[in-house]
Amino acid sequence: MTMAHTSSRDDRQKEPRTIRVIISGRVQKVGFRACIRHFATSIGITGEVMNLEDGRVLIHATAEPVILEKFMSMLYSCPRAIIRDMHVNTCEFRAFPDFSIERGVHQYVM
Repeated sequence: MTMAHTSSRDDRQKEPRTIRVIISGRVQKVGFRACIRHFATSIGITGEVMNLEDGRVLIHATAEPVILEKFMSMLYSCPRAIIRDMHVNTCEFRAFPDFSIERGVHQYVM
């Protein structure tokens, strides 16, 4: 019996990573953070979401790359939210115990 060799690239595609997403548009006071948490927990993503002072929403999400891609596309189907712009960056890996909504408005400096 021959076993297939998994390439290191395939292994990297399965390693969890953390992304930082900043979303602008009509994304505050419309239930967007709750929708984000619902989608994240339904597909096994851990992380956090918070409102920013300037009206944008910030997400940190950790999962396998293919799961993160699916998550990003799901965000457009949150009811009442209108996404105008979405900036996604890979950042330093962070292990989160679950996916949480950070209450209040936070200042964030890039």
